[in-house]
Amino acid sequence: MKKTLLQTWQDLPWPAITATKPLPTGEGVIDQAAFDTIEVDKLFESVNYARTTVGQAVLYRTLAQPLSDLAAIKAKQAAVQELQDNPGLRETLTTLVEQAASHEPDFYRLLFGKFLSAFEPVREHDEIEGYGYVRYRRALRFMQDLVAQAGQCRQPESHYLQDLVAAITAFAGSREYALMTGPVYITENGLQSKEERRQAWWLPAIVFKPRLFKPLLLVLALAGYGLLKYLAPQVLAVLPSFAPLFAPLLLVYFPLIGNFDRDHAINPLRQLFKNAPAVGATLDALGQLDELLSILKFKEQFGHAVALPVLLDGTHHRINVTDAKNPVLAKNNSDYVGNDLVLDDDKLVLVTGPNSGGKTAFCKTLTQLQLLAQIGAFVPAQTATLTVADRIFYQCPEISHLGDGEGRFGTELKRTKAIFLASTPRSLVVLDELSEGTTFEEKMESSQNVLNGFYRKGNSTVLITHNHQLVDLFANQGIGQALQVEFAGDQPTYRIIPGISRVSHADRVAKKIGFSKEDIEHYLEGTP
Repeated sequence: MKKTLLQTWQDLPWPAITATKPLPTGEGVIDQAAFDTIEVDKLFESVNYARTTVGQAVLYRTLAQPLSDLAAIKAKQAAVQELQDNPGLRETLTTLVEQAASHEPDFYRLLFGKFLSAFEPVREHDEIEGYGYVRYRRALRFMQDLVAQAGQCRQPESHYLQDLVAAITAFAGSREYALMTGPVYITENGLQSKEERRQAWWLPAIVFKPRLFKPLLLVLALAGYGLLKYLAPQVLAVLPSFAPLFAPLLLVYFPLIGNFDRDHAINPLRQLFKNAPAVGATLDALGQLDELLSILKFKEQFGHAVALPVLLDGTHHRINVTDAKNPVLAKNNSDYVGNDLVLDDDKLVLVTGPNSGGKTAFCKTLTQLQLLAQIGAFVPAQTATLTVADRIFYQCPEISHLGDGEGRFGTELKRTKAIFLASTPRSLVVLDELSEGTTFEEKMESSQNVLNGFYRKGNSTVLITHNHQLVDLFANQGIGQALQVEFAGDQPTYRIIPGISRVSHADRVAKKIGFSKEDIEHYLEGTP
């Protein structure tokens, strides 16, 4: 069972949005290497419109560990569609999330904050002043208001939304909620709620109230004074002589009561809440509602056409997109050029062309769109139809380290092997060049062996390469489809078109950065 975010945050000094990490290679949809190469952090920044910390953390977790179950993704899509089609429900949940966002830091301060001394002022967001009464009350108001607002929501139609709202309202039946609403009893058997106290009423107990002044103590003091006046009035004659001790007694009273409540009630309660599965499940449900609203906001703010992808069930990976745009680079960029791709039974795509033509951006677009589809989100395209990928891999050239032993070729081949062994026919694999760090002849042979292996395995494989001879070899066998980046003169159009690029624009790039053959001559001659 997936850990709640509260469980993920247990050992952290403060809740971190980016606390979730991808699973190891072969265990999740993406691994750490693919996460870094696909630039999921930038994708998160583009999609993120969540208002709460837990909402942002849920969105980040979903991108780091995307869904691979078709039914689960479709259920999430149905929830997104319902929110889009039902403005009233969306407004209700938006209000719930907005109000939760305004009080959420108070709850985290209770769970993760550091207590200061009684008179030390708060300077940091994670500090708790005094004995913690104010922070305690504000924190509990956050959870109580959240449950109350969820209880007022009309019943959604989608099961996904129903489950999230039910998960929040169900918190009202938990022991933790009973302790939050109070009263809380301090007994020799630990803290007890009102119901627990009713079942063990004979045990001695102290009622905890989150305030420094205790009315019950005052009542007992007055009762004692009345009893003393009735039974021993002569004693009262000497009481005025104790009046100068009243102020010092207060100085003893405050730390005595405050420290007792903090150590025997507030601290134990916040540890209980921090470790409670019911609290974690409630926060996760809030975060998932916020994530859905963020997905809708992304659709409205992106600036280009987006589509909720059609998801197919299949034995091997397929993807069909029209006018697909990069979710990061195209955002609010009206000039961004979209591209089409139909990858069905071909299973192999080989993309050639000079540097800076758009090969890498195209491949990152494919993987980022696949990733967005598998979190139930809209994708930047006119239309999108695809199957769910059990693995998404993206290999790019790696720099070898001194301790690797095999050099650059061996370092990259290790990664390729790990991808090959973990992939299945339902996987999407992008390879940015192959067999770097060796001779051309060895590169041709090794690349051919690797691509044939992936092709026979049956997954979708996309290769970015400058090696048009390798593409010619597969084209002559009638395997895969060859695409190239389009250039108009010396300038890229950023369109991906059929064909094999046999032109190198190395000189154009060298001139662009000021390091062409002529530039080198100028530097050597000392001329500008």
